[in-house]
Amino acid sequence: MPDNSRPPQVPAADQTLRILSFLARQRGPVAASTVATTLGIPRSSTYHLLAALEAHGFVIHLPTERRWGLGTAAFELAGGYSRQQPLARLGRPLIAALADRAGESAHLAVMTGRDVLYIVEERAPRRPALVTDVGVRLPAHLTATGRAMLAALPREQVRALYPDASAFADRTGRGPSRPSELRDVLREVRTRGWAVEDGEVTLGLRSVGVAVRDHAGWPAAAIALTWPADDARDEAALGGLVSDAAAELERRIGRA
Repeated sequence: MPDNSRPPQVPAADQTLRILSFLARQRGPVAASTVATTLGIPRSSTYHLLAALEAHGFVIHLPTERRWGLGTAAFELAGGYSRQQPLARLGRPLIAALADRAGESAHLAVMTGRDVLYIVEERAPRRPALVTDVGVRLPAHLTATGRAMLAALPREQVRALYPDASAFADRTGRGPSRPSELRDVLREVRTRGWAVEDGEVTLGLRSVGVAVRDHAGWPAAAIALTWPADDARDEAALGGLVSDAAAELERRIGRA
């Protein structure tokens, strides 16, 4: 256990880690003055540390709102931890059970910057081959898992990840290609309760995905099912199965 009774030997490092931890607990970007006041760090030091973190991609600055939030490098760290520890271990039996129950292929993914990274994959018998092998990265805005996680992020965070059309990759000519289109997609996800992808990753395949939130409400991962688009499957029923699996993984993460 760390000894918190003694002053840190490297104050700047201690303050930097406290800033990152504070930002990770917030529901959205916050003002630098809020960071300084809450943590008891001088404002000048806070601005210098935030600038250094921004230079390395760990935080982002939203000039119009005059607020700061976590950057893509912070998501990379979270994704690295998730790949190595509890999410894959806790999620693997749930993903296998989901694939058995639905009769379709299921997978678990985490966010890394503007991509999703697949950490668990369970192929259903006699179903089409997928590109979502463990270790594969795909553009988050095109996948059901990525859309589910993006819809669970604060809107300011999404704007920072996708500031303009240059941030949008393409695979099949389908899917959002600019911020306004992505906003519409994510609005539908929040209304529906699950994300849908139809041919944006692979033509002829369709997916539904649901975010898995951590104890602070942030999207730690997402679960999805994929099936041939010409199969007459009940999307709402599959979305319900995925939602149940996501809720159970959230409970298991909370107990881990």
